Amino acid sequence: MDAPLTTRRQEILHSIVRAYIQTGEPVGSQTLARLRRDRLSPASLRNEMASLADEGYLSQPHTSAGRVPTVKAFQHYVKSLAAARMSMLDAERIHAEIVGAETVEERLARSSRILTELTRNVGIAAAMPADSLELDQIELLPMAGRRVLMILVTRDRMVRHRLVTLDEEISADDLASIRNYVNRNFAGWRMEDARRELLRRIAEERAVYDAVLRKLTLLYQKGLLEVDSSPEIRMEGASNLLGLDLHLTREKMRELLHALEEKKRLVELLDRFLEQPGGQLEVRVGLADVHPAMQELAVIGIWLIMPSGLSAKLAVLGPIRMHYEKVMAAVLHIGRAFEKC
Repeated sequence: MDAPLTTRRQEILHSIVRAYIQTGEPVGSQTLARLRRDRLSPASLRNEMASLADEGYLSQPHTSAGRVPTVKAFQHYVKSLAAARMSMLDAERIHAEIVGAETVEERLARSSRILTELTRNVGIAAAMPADSLELDQIELLPMAGRRVLMILVTRDRMVRHRLVTLDEEISADDLASIRNYVNRNFAGWRMEDARRELLRRIAEERAVYDAVLRKLTLLYQKGLLEVDSSPEIRMEGASNLLGLDLHLTREKMRELLHALEEKKRLVELLDRFLEQPGGQLEVRVGLADVHPAMQELAVIGIWLIMPSGLSAKLAVLGPIRMHYEKVMAAVLHIGRAFEKC
């Protein structure tokens, strides 16, 4: 375990990180002396920078160049940060857009878009369904060609759609009867219990004489009350990574963008680095464990548990040179708005 840095060495390291975030250029002792405006000479600063390099906080691209903060330096730096203040205009806009969304899916889409717009990075928003989903209501809409759109709403306000093709025609009146039967008998039930009981009723001999249950059998066979419990996830802004100097070959950048298109990889990213439920901001720098091309990326996010049991994770993925305080403020404000829904 590394020994704690002295106060002076911490201040020097953080000055170097801030300068590197601003310019993207190696920081030399002369530049650092001008930035700090203290009594330390360039020679003294060079000695301190050499010690920081020995401890793994700084690297030197070539002998005559200045120093560049490493992932370890950024990890140390972010621990000292707090979210910046957000303008009243942006805060009000976030609240209006997120609270005004009618469904969880729409809220996720708006969250990822706003995070991208405010930070110019990659905005990610995901909803993990509750362990035990409860039925709120269903809607059944007739479509052309013996097709039916099955809409299922759970108590955590998630909305799921499934378009199915039936072996025989079902009238709009029959669909309305089936919808009313399910909503009247099973609203508030756990999904697995409702489907089990529905199957029991269908299997009873009297179902042969019950028109509603006979028609309902067709929809049950097509997955009525079946729920995909995989996370709902939205991401925007992946193209913003193309403008960054991540020291990646074209092939590695293509691999990175392909990885971000994979839902499973995004969920892994959020699960691995957002470990604290309850609205606490988390910052992780250097994501090579998720994908080698993410070595120079950082994620700032928050994990919320809603009263409905829905678990939501909001995050911004960007370069380690990002303006952390601004990104932290954006994630925090959207998280607070999310909790009010």
